[in-house]
Amino acid sequence: MASLTTTNTSVGLSKTFIKLKEQGKVALIPYTTAGDPDLSVTAEALKVLDSCGSNIIELGVPYSDPLVAGLVIQTVATRALARGTNLNSILAMLKEVPLHAIFYYLINLL
Repeated sequence: MASLTTTNTSVGLSKTFIKLKEQGKVALIPYTTAGDPDLSVTAEALKVLDSCGSNIIELGVPYSDPLVAGLVIQTVATRALARGTNLNSILAMLKEVPLHAIFYYLINLL
C-alpha cells in the first residue's frame, strides 16, 4: 500500500544519487503523465516502471495551462484533463501504488 511522505524529500533524493554515484551508476528517472490514457493504466505503468529498476519515477499532474511543458506533455495533459483526471482522482489512484511523493508547482510570474 501507499507510503506517502513529504518530509525530508531532498535528503532521500540526495541519498539515492550518492548511492548510485558510489556504485558508478546513473539514475533511471522515467516520466509519465497521470491519466493518459487513464488512471488504471497509469497505476499499472508506475508498477511496471518500478519493477524495471527505476530509481525515481516522475509523475506529471496534468493542468489546464501547461505552457512550460513541451508539445508532447501539453498534448497528454490535455487528453487526461478531457477524460476528467484531477488531483483528487490521481491521489485516490496513488493509494494503490507504493510511492514517495514530491509535489511542486510553477507560478506564472508574467
